Amino acid sequence: MDRIKVFAPASVANVACGFDTVGFALNFPGDTITVQKTEGTGLSIAKITGDQGKLSLNPTENTVTVAAQSLLDHLGYTGGISIEIEKGLPIGSGLGSSAASAVAGAFAINELLGSPLKKADLLPFALDGEALASKARHADNVAPCLLGGFIFVRDHASHDFFSLPTPPDLYAAIAMPEVVVLTADARAVLPREVPLGSAITQWSNLGALVGAMFLSDYGLIGRSLQDVIIEPARAALIPHFDKVKAAALSTGALGCSISGAGPAVFALCKGKATAEAVAQAMGNAFRQHDVPSFELISPINGEGVKVVGE
Repeated sequence: MDRIKVFAPASVANVACGFDTVGFALNFPGDTITVQKTEGTGLSIAKITGDQGKLSLNPTENTVTVAAQSLLDHLGYTGGISIEIEKGLPIGSGLGSSAASAVAGAFAINELLGSPLKKADLLPFALDGEALASKARHADNVAPCLLGGFIFVRDHASHDFFSLPTPPDLYAAIAMPEVVVLTADARAVLPREVPLGSAITQWSNLGALVGAMFLSDYGLIGRSLQDVIIEPARAALIPHFDKVKAAALSTGALGCSISGAGPAVFALCKGKATAEAVAQAMGNAFRQHDVPSFELISPINGEGVKVVGE
């Protein structure tokens, strides 16, 4: 194979009570990259679209190519490879933009070279790319983007994670307001110490969420999606978040919280019709306060990154 195109989807991390621990994949939006073998040696970026000029064409400064090069080094491949990047996932959206790029880079190289590694084994190489953008090797976006579904990351350093079963009628509703939340700001507002009572509540909700996924218990999912530590600290960074959340819950969402560092807001819902109504309600709540917003719904993507062409 001399040329291949892959698509890496958006993902939602934290999932209310699972800060830096739980994430799930969406069907879209996402990043599409095309890789092809060329004459000579080394990795190069032929072009980037959809990034508004924000991303570097230097392979050592781009998340896609850092992940790709990490895998190439591991495999000992030194032939020429050219990469085209279509950035379909907004940068800084809170939907795992850098994770999608990193996953796409590692996965595409593996496919181009005949799949010498299993999909799950690509995680460390994708994390090398993610670390360039986020300055941390966190897998709560990378793992679901790579493998699909709900992923629980027990330990990032040792890549200790497992997949959670997904109830069949579970949908995500997403509202993406046109506001900027810098990851540095989102991290800076987090508390450095947590009261024991809050920690116990958070642990209880996270444990219950894991159990609810195995039981396909939608009611328990809803009762578990309570974040008493991270969401209260970050809510002020998203204009009118409390009103958006209230709109989601009053329209039938199981639960609603901030996706990753934001500004995207997600809600989990039972059924497509409810998800559509919830997404519209969240978007309307933003627009009623003069905040433009784009909405989408998606079932939980059980496949993750995939080949879409040659």
